[in-house]
Amino acid sequence: MASKLTLVVGGAASGKSAFAEQLCLGTARPRVYLATSQIWDDEMQAKVARHLVQRGACWTTHEAPLDLGPVLTGLAADSICLLDCATMWLSNHLLADHDLERAQADLIAALTICPAEVVVVTNETGQGIVPDNKLARQFREAQGRLNILLAQTADTVVQVSVGLPHVLKGQL
Repeated sequence: MASKLTLVVGGAASGKSAFAEQLCLGTARPRVYLATSQIWDDEMQAKVARHLVQRGACWTTHEAPLDLGPVLTGLAADSICLLDCATMWLSNHLLADHDLERAQADLIAALTICPAEVVVVTNETGQGIVPDNKLARQFREAQGRLNILLAQTADTVVQVSVGLPHVLKGQL
């Protein structure tokens, strides 16, 4: 992978995370997994535990549900980082009633100065129906704006649909 920032976008259960992991595994670099999920219940705890086992010992995992900057800017230049995922990170900020524009600007700034190569996973939420409640509509709009910012910043953008990658910008 030649680019510094790769954005992998797709719908829920589209295969985007598996694709992003394979991009990172295709290098001999030290691998960092930057997890943004918060564990609120037993189901999520089981999912996180399953993913840790699946990834194996070849990853260093950092959990950062809100402030990604310190991890991103502290990475070694020879490493590759999988940020999974921007959608959960945005949800965390929205539910905490944070200033989303400020949080997004801080994320883009951290990605821009990050010394490591980064692969960001994000969900495409704008291709479905219009949500029936204010919070869901607010989230969908914020996610769309974040995805646009990430795509503008990224060297490579890949959309994954039904497990198949489609390069939208740059090259793998």
